[in-house]
Amino acid sequence: MKNEYEPVIGLETHVELYTNTKMFCGCRLSFGEEKNIYTCPVCLGHPGSLPVINKKAIEYAVKIALALNCKIKKYTIFHRKNYFYPDMPKNYQISQYDMPLGVGGYLDIDMGSYIRRVGITRVHMEEDTGKLLHKGTTGRISESEASIVDFNRAGTPLIEIVTEPDIRSPGEAKGYMITLRNLILFLNVSDCSMEEGSLRCDANVSVRKTCEDKIGTKNEIKNLNSFKFLQKGLEYEVKRQIKVLETGGEVIQQTRHYDSKTGTTKVLRSKEEAHDYRYFPEPDLVPIYIEDKMIEDIRKTIPELPSVKAKRFEKQHGLPKYDSSFLANNKDLSDYFEQCCRHYNNAKNIANWIMGDFSALLNKEKIIIKDSRVTPENLCKMLEIIDKGKINSKIAKAVFEEMFSTGGDPQKIIEDRGLEQISDEGLLEAIIEEVVKDNPGAVEQFREGKDKAIGFLIGRVMAKTKGKANPRIVNDIITKKLS
Repeated sequence: MKNEYEPVIGLETHVELYTNTKMFCGCRLSFGEEKNIYTCPVCLGHPGSLPVINKKAIEYAVKIALALNCKIKKYTIFHRKNYFYPDMPKNYQISQYDMPLGVGGYLDIDMGSYIRRVGITRVHMEEDTGKLLHKGTTGRISESEASIVDFNRAGTPLIEIVTEPDIRSPGEAKGYMITLRNLILFLNVSDCSMEEGSLRCDANVSVRKTCEDKIGTKNEIKNLNSFKFLQKGLEYEVKRQIKVLETGGEVIQQTRHYDSKTGTTKVLRSKEEAHDYRYFPEPDLVPIYIEDKMIEDIRKTIPELPSVKAKRFEKQHGLPKYDSSFLANNKDLSDYFEQCCRHYNNAKNIANWIMGDFSALLNKEKIIIKDSRVTPENLCKMLEIIDKGKINSKIAKAVFEEMFSTGGDPQKIIEDRGLEQISDEGLLEAIIEEVVKDNPGAVEQFREGKDKAIGFLIGRVMAKTKGKANPRIVNDIITKKLS
């Protein structure tokens, strides 16, 4: 991207709420079950059926809006957004239009070397549509042999979060989505699974010259169903728009689809405006008035959020910023870390193991830390055993792998497998004497001041003891012996 242009990006994020029932009826929420079994006259739009507002969904929506620093509108109403599409059984969607629930908020994005504050224009409630399943080799509507509609999802409580056009790069857009997802997971109101569609994102993007204040013609990009696709789709679209402008063309306002196979965006349709939807107040639903007490009661349920938690980890436990952010932005990791800190007083050691070997095994097995067999107590026991010099770091990795596999006690694993570190100086001296005798070249190099030679000799001792020698004691004995 040439320096004279900059992207101007705003995101529209949809979050399915994790309630027991749908937004306006008593049908159960489901995912991946038999098609069209959780439906009723209300969510299918049968004539004469009347919707009823889900109170829990409103509470969850207020919770999200407060966490995003929004002002809560105490009086709000629902509207009908009219359009025809096969996944919309009523031919209109119940949504909020000019009176959203939350307005004027913000979310700070830590980009490492700087903080980007992204304004939140609005947080509003609506119902989700059904799901179209396109039968064919690619799963795309334009290349499908037939389409099946599943109305199980129709009517699921949905929150739309709309940002100001404050994002200035595809990387910032990805950072915003990751930060937003982590925040909502802490609120425990959605599982935020992009794979299952409970967290979805559309991006509005335009480009302008850096010296200009006016925003250029925007395009909306659909099908950005992963953090990677969000960044890649925006990178392509920014380059495409710049190329159009540099060749004397004009960017046309469109809705475009991101094709992950080709890494390009393709035209879906011309962009609709609000008047195309013929919004009008929903006549079957009463207005909503949210009392101050309800707002304050909900505010009290908001837990310590990731940004605050990260700062506390830095101050309370003396962790580096990177470690604190890594742990604080994952609820399961942060909870596990804090449980460990109750049993062991070296927070940095705990963080190193969670971020290193532990996370690697979790990723390999595709599980989360709270579902692992390694309890916080056993991890801390192992760290204490390392501190006492009973095992070295190499043996500790082997012990931890067995703990991860079986959930066993580290001390018992060490005893059963005979892994305790050799710290007997008399025994080590005999082994070192043999190593020195067998490697005169390395001894001579050490005496000539070549530091790498001692590493070689220590390695030979470790090999003879099958990794069980205490490397610190071995280093001390060799150094004294050859000096």
